[in-house]
Amino acid sequence: MRDNILWEPSPDTIQATAMHEFMQAMNTKHHLAMDTYLDLWNWSVSELEQFWTDIWEYFDIIGEKPAGPMVQGDMPHAQWAQGARVNYAENILRHAATMADQEAIVGLDESLNRTALTWKQLNEQVGALAHHLRSIGIRQGDVVAAALPNIPQAIVSLLATAAVGAIWSVVNVDFGVPGIVTRFKQLQPKVLLTIDGLELGGKVRDQIGDLDELLGELDSVTHHVLVENTKTSAADTVQHIASKHNVDTAVFGDVVANGQEPEFAAVDFSHPLWVLYSSGTTGTPKGIVQSQGGTVLEIAKSFGLHYKVGQGEPVYISTSTTWMLWNMLVGTLISGAKAVTYSGGVFVGGAGRQFEILQKEQVAMFGCGAAILTGVQDAGIVPKDQYDLSRLTDILVSASPLPAHTWKWVYEAVSPDVRLRSDSGGTDVCSVFVGSNPMDPVRTNELMGPALAVAADVYDDAGRSVIDEVGELVITKPMPTMPLYFWNDHDGSRYRDAYFSEDPHIWYHGDFATQTERQSFVIHGRSDATLNRGGIRMGSSDLYQVVNAMESVSASMVIGAELDDGDYYMPLFVVPADPQSDLQALKDDVVDAIRTELSPRYVPDEIIIAPGVPMTKTGKLMEVPIKRVLQGMEAQKVSQESAADPSVLQWYLDYAQDYTTA
Repeated sequence: MRDNILWEPSPDTIQATAMHEFMQAMNTKHHLAMDTYLDLWNWSVSELEQFWTDIWEYFDIIGEKPAGPMVQGDMPHAQWAQGARVNYAENILRHAATMADQEAIVGLDESLNRTALTWKQLNEQVGALAHHLRSIGIRQGDVVAAALPNIPQAIVSLLATAAVGAIWSVVNVDFGVPGIVTRFKQLQPKVLLTIDGLELGGKVRDQIGDLDELLGELDSVTHHVLVENTKTSAADTVQHIASKHNVDTAVFGDVVANGQEPEFAAVDFSHPLWVLYSSGTTGTPKGIVQSQGGTVLEIAKSFGLHYKVGQGEPVYISTSTTWMLWNMLVGTLISGAKAVTYSGGVFVGGAGRQFEILQKEQVAMFGCGAAILTGVQDAGIVPKDQYDLSRLTDILVSASPLPAHTWKWVYEAVSPDVRLRSDSGGTDVCSVFVGSNPMDPVRTNELMGPALAVAADVYDDAGRSVIDEVGELVITKPMPTMPLYFWNDHDGSRYRDAYFSEDPHIWYHGDFATQTERQSFVIHGRSDATLNRGGIRMGSSDLYQVVNAMESVSASMVIGAELDDGDYYMPLFVVPADPQSDLQALKDDVVDAIRTELSPRYVPDEIIIAPGVPMTKTGKLMEVPIKRVLQGMEAQKVSQESAADPSVLQWYLDYAQDYTTA
């Protein structure tokens, strides 16, 4: 493969992209001669205010334009579009007028039973629910909270909340009552939406039993809406529970039965749209607040240029509602794409479930965490031989770095013609910092470059930009979806501490990265999980690329912990593919692979056989909380509600606690 290139768009393919068309329009408008993606990116960051003004005009954003500049000032206090008024839901639902009878949302449950909403139905359900919210007294700035899975009703509820100008927040039901309460209680919501049940793991799980406890904890709630997801006829039981807490309740299906045209509140550009959450693995999750206007601009750019698919083309992202990829799934609607939701188990019925969905819905763009693709690969499945993927053009991978062997596997086992996208961003901005574009080639282990209008760079310890050296991923100019604030962070100190502790005007994201000479990026993992042995900083993902590629290894996790006595402890936890194999031989093979394929510097202090690796519900390794316990933090302070498998996390906490007390 030439220069690690796995796939490259043809000149005709590039010229047919929406991004190339936009570049040519900007060339004409501003008398420029841009020819490549990097040309366009350089212009977008050097002329930041002009770029976002052009995005508003090019995509015909519905709303009142600002009287002055689109953006002015430095981070963290940049001012966006002062005087502008806009509504997120109105811009999403603009296609109802021209695509009324086409499907807008498809919902699949675990049994792959299918429901669908046309654009007309979506528009009218949003209008009906927004009317209901107003009728019960919900006004701009009130909080509507939802404990809902990835189902069409969740999208309807978000859009209705935004139409009113209220603030939306959703947590997936798998967080359980404690996890839901920890996040919602700080918001003091007035409305709570819940479901009656959910088909998951081969059985229908009752969710009604949680409602009494939720309402008991969330004493600010005055109104409840029941989404009858499994049609269990539980309305009477819910009515009884709600009345105990002096809460009025309604059934979602009844509320939206008589659809109506929505009324959209024209809110200030910087009016809060939603509250997302930090992981909360070592404390109360931070509520991250993003704006209506900033989100509209960002999704217009992202889904109009970076991820553009044709109107009516299905987009499926394997996600839960708590992960920002769900918000991105909703955002695809702004381009007229069809959003496919799925509420069942990721690998239920076998490792091929996700590709079964791609075939069933003839999906054009598929988004998922890296663990899904590696899981299918490890299962020995060759999707192109088992599923019709003829409409699949793009695969977007996020959450964690994709192993090198899986990059190659995609082109060998899935499709030789797909555009494999690896993007890195965060809940913090509900967007992408560095990642993919439709004009550049796909290279193993590399993210193509910074997203348009994202001034991404890599700094060394002295705050200098470096090329082909490992350093901190930084953002040097404001982005429209950077948080308005953290919830209940009245003086802004927690927000500044999170991103601006190194420099008051430079966003340090906490990722360890390398920028190449061609301005592509390699993400090495979280910098607070960085390995730093003998003063040499190393990325944990580099080690995973080697160890996890071994057939005898199912998964691994490495920790680098600076200890109080000045020592450094670097254990490697390995999950064997065959627990009955010769484990000492496995350890020896791992050490040999690290020495020969990476560097002796990466050889761990010890290799520990583990039952699994601790992951969050969004598929991210929980390296940091284990590191902190090894450094002396009490294990009880680590929240288990965000863990995909609390029993695996507990095994690691027990190990770390035992180590510190030994």
